[in-house]
Amino acid sequence: MPKKVEYTVIEEAGEKVLRIDYQDLPYTPSLEDDATTMARTFNILLKVGPVQKIVFLQKEEYVYDMRQVKFLSELVDVYTNLVERENIFDFSKFKNSSCSRFWPAWQEFLRTTILHRLKEDPIGAYVELTRRTREEFAKQRNPPVPEYSECVIPFGEMLDNIISMLRQTELIRIADPQLPGHKVGTRTIYQRFFKPSIRPYFMYTKLITRFPTGAEELESYKIAEDTDVLVLRVPDDIRPYYHITPPEFKLTEEKYELLSAAREVMAEHRPERSEFLEPERTREIFYSVEKDLLRDLAKSKNIELDYKELEMLAKILLRYTIGFGLVEILLSDPKIQDIVVNAPIGISPISIIHADFAECRTNITPMPNEGESWATKLRLISGRPLDESNPVLDTDLTVPGGRARVAVMQQPLSPSGLAFAFRRHRDRTWTLPLFIENKMISPLAAGALSFLMDGARTLLVAGTRSAGKTSLLGALMVEIMRTNRVITIEDTLELPVKQLRDLGYDIQSMKVRSAITGSEAEVPAEQGVRTSLRLGDSALIVGEVRSKEALALWEAMRVGALAKTVAGTIHGESPYGVFDRVVNDLGVPRTSFKATDIIVVANPVTSPSGLARWRRVVQIAEVRKFWEEDPLREKGFADLFTYDTKKDELVATDVLTEGESEIIKAIGGRVKEWAGNWPAIWENIQLRAKTKQAIVDLANATGNRELMEAPFVVLANDEFHRISADVAEEVGYTDPKRVYSQWSEWLRNAAKKFSTEQ
Repeated sequence: MPKKVEYTVIEEAGEKVLRIDYQDLPYTPSLEDDATTMARTFNILLKVGPVQKIVFLQKEEYVYDMRQVKFLSELVDVYTNLVERENIFDFSKFKNSSCSRFWPAWQEFLRTTILHRLKEDPIGAYVELTRRTREEFAKQRNPPVPEYSECVIPFGEMLDNIISMLRQTELIRIADPQLPGHKVGTRTIYQRFFKPSIRPYFMYTKLITRFPTGAEELESYKIAEDTDVLVLRVPDDIRPYYHITPPEFKLTEEKYELLSAAREVMAEHRPERSEFLEPERTREIFYSVEKDLLRDLAKSKNIELDYKELEMLAKILLRYTIGFGLVEILLSDPKIQDIVVNAPIGISPISIIHADFAECRTNITPMPNEGESWATKLRLISGRPLDESNPVLDTDLTVPGGRARVAVMQQPLSPSGLAFAFRRHRDRTWTLPLFIENKMISPLAAGALSFLMDGARTLLVAGTRSAGKTSLLGALMVEIMRTNRVITIEDTLELPVKQLRDLGYDIQSMKVRSAITGSEAEVPAEQGVRTSLRLGDSALIVGEVRSKEALALWEAMRVGALAKTVAGTIHGESPYGVFDRVVNDLGVPRTSFKATDIIVVANPVTSPSGLARWRRVVQIAEVRKFWEEDPLREKGFADLFTYDTKKDELVATDVLTEGESEIIKAIGGRVKEWAGNWPAIWENIQLRAKTKQAIVDLANATGNRELMEAPFVVLANDEFHRISADVAEEVGYTDPKRVYSQWSEWLRNAAKKFSTEQ
């Protein structure tokens, strides 16, 4: 144990932080477990005054937040008031000096209890004071000597005053109901109130490793590289608690020291933007460099590492050098939809939106240095500015295990500094079978959407924020035949372009100027739309219709410049909400809006309590062409599907089942065997629905969920089209029964082969 403990008080994120150096301490410093550490911290607070955070420095940093510091600070104030202001050890102020023979025993009790016990065990001091009060009251009724009854009165009043002061502190107030039977000197009770977050030296993020008191497990699973996830229900918090234990918090002290030394070496490198233009390549290079560095450092420190340990440490180091720290772990969880880091960074833990438990609080709190590091990397990745003149940055991020759209704010828009919102995208594109599996759409709706995507019509996916619009649009892109060229236009790259390109799609991505941040170095969105018209006959996918590009897009659709499928997303809670936004907000003429054929509305639905939410397609409507001014008043919208809340299912309307859909009949009118033959069209939609459901059923029956992923679904779609063409040539029409029979046989054989290859 060091003879003298070094400490400093620094400013961090607008807070005074007391940092105490315990590098030479042979055991872990802890307010909750160690009386000596609590007493030493108490004495330092007496010297330095109020602080908002306390950090113990050892191989790791143990961080006590503002509320925990308040527990101790209030007791320091009580101590100061008792000792310095009231001088409770001066018994000469007692009026009856004939009682002085009792004073030494009373003074000794107070010295022991206040000067020592209050510093190292304040709850124990409080218990001793209350028990001594009861003892003195009993002696007053049955005094050891006659004069004691009168002498003890002022001492009893003093004890009552001290107890009253302690009861006004938060720690004693909340601990008091738990004290019956408490044994003075035991410290288990402190573990309920003091829970430091832990931050290894090599990282700028703190993590609470202990579970909240009284927590009840709701779910547990693993993600990423052996990271444990626990979702807990916590008393007095309506939000669930998302607790992770990543591998970097399971290391030995010598490995922490090794990572800290390696990060110090890597910190000397100042990355340039060119290093972030190919993030996968950059990660490969840094991974190799950092693995060599760790190997050399381990050798110099006589630390033995096997190959797996070296790989694990290199991956951890990579996360905290060119990566995004624990955010990368969170993005690897397929159940996380959003990650939010509020300003000022370092005060509040990260919150998430979980697919099963809605909004959750986490045990992760990034520090200001981490936020600055993220902002710098996102500037380099995006090539977009982030400064006082441009206080918003909107970009995309791809890390191992996940993709995300990232929005960053800083001053003056965010007065308290940097704030981040990560919208997680699935690392693999969604498919219609996956959406059938999670009940976002029904099989019949999937069949109808597949039919519409093949029909070269215009389709908008509308909905509120976090409704799953982009995910559904990505699934619809999988329904485009690979014989078609596809052009995508986005201001922030969210669509699964790379995945589709890897699957053999002829796809061209275009990145245009953000309507939010508006970097002058980028091409305006409306120019991107016009450019796409000169790139040949292609399906056009617009990531999100936001601004001026709407005029160019609808004008092109109206005059027939786009001969293939046009699809995109837009904010709007209903078909009329889309009309209102497009016409009244974005300035598209009513006559041009009529070029819209189908509007798919996706919105979250919630449980009666509001604590659970699910993504659902709640409406599929067609836009008819006969109305003049107001499509709602003039019945210009016709629902093909509506959401049945009791069934929790998207249900077909009579407009569809009775063959009254003008858009679907128009698609059929361009196919020889379907023209004027509604039953044939309807059978084809049902056939497509059966194939989608068959994939889901086989995946569940075999336990091979890969069958619902895009690589297999694309093969299944191709085979559906090939068999349909073969059957039509053989028998003169697309016989649904024969097509499904041949396709089902292919499905069984292909699934076996696909499973073997996986």
